[in-house]
Amino acid sequence: MAHPEDRLASVVTPDVQAREPSTRASLSRVGVTGVEKIIRISAAGTEQLYHAALECYVDLNPRQAGVHMSRFEEIVNEAIDAVVIGEALKAETLAAHIAARVRERQRGLRAEVTIRARYPEHKTTPVSGITTQELYTLIGTAVASERGIRRLVGVEAQGMTACPCAQELVAGAARERLVEQGFTEDEIERVFDAVPVATHNQRGIGRLSIGCPEGCDAELRAETLLRIVEDSMSSEIFELMKRPDELAVVEKAHRRPRFVEDCVREMLRGVAAAYPDLEPSAFVHARQENLETIHQHNVVAERYGLFGEIRAELDSGRHSRHHVTMREWLESPAQDLE
Repeated sequence: MAHPEDRLASVVTPDVQAREPSTRASLSRVGVTGVEKIIRISAAGTEQLYHAALECYVDLNPRQAGVHMSRFEEIVNEAIDAVVIGEALKAETLAAHIAARVRERQRGLRAEVTIRARYPEHKTTPVSGITTQELYTLIGTAVASERGIRRLVGVEAQGMTACPCAQELVAGAARERLVEQGFTEDEIERVFDAVPVATHNQRGIGRLSIGCPEGCDAELRAETLLRIVEDSMSSEIFELMKRPDELAVVEKAHRRPRFVEDCVREMLRGVAAAYPDLEPSAFVHARQENLETIHQHNVVAERYGLFGEIRAELDSGRHSRHHVTMREWLESPAQDLE
């Protein structure tokens, strides 16, 4: 008599996902999120193992009931084993390898993969010179389609902002009190030059992503993007500081008060300065969120669009009527972006 497990092994499992659905409609994205892996990534000239979270998607045609979800895990593991173990890659390059495999194995027209990896970097505090480890987030996104692969490299970093509006209110009140006490205008200006004016602060979270079309040879380095993001805020922050460092950070922030909108615009200016030869059809997305201290809400600003559009605005100040979204950029043929 055959063993029950032998009988089960001989049964052919039906491919339920390949059946036609009761309602024929294609789906834009189907996939998995929250896939966690330890991967080796090359960044800032070093190769290290990082914890990463992945999202993988593929489109679904109207005559197929579902995708094979288990294949996503298999494809990710195969890509890590075949590619990352042998060669440490940038996050967006690894995402491109996985996206190409997802599209092929799932038989889709388009596949999308995003990798978010926590990234350590050692920084030196401004006064004491202490070396402290700071954690950033690397973001690599890739879309594989019939025309090729598009990639985006992004970073996320935290910093500090000082509110210009409250600072002007405090400065105005202080000026009135100083006048009442008999200080001259020249003396008041000397005081304000010597002493940073108080205001309320926010911890800011800045994110910057740049995407290049097919064939783009721009060298987009994560450390350059991190510098742009941190420089866009009133001051960078450090996990470990001595008192002189704290003083330097606070004074720097209060001498460079910036709105959430200022941070995004500074990121755009930083991109234009760091990559003057970036292709006009490249995509740029800058986002800043400030965690408020005197309000219960947070504030957000962002700008996205083609680099050519953004550079034209920086040069002329004219309002661009249409801002190309990331979704439009990822899905548009290259000639439509020129």
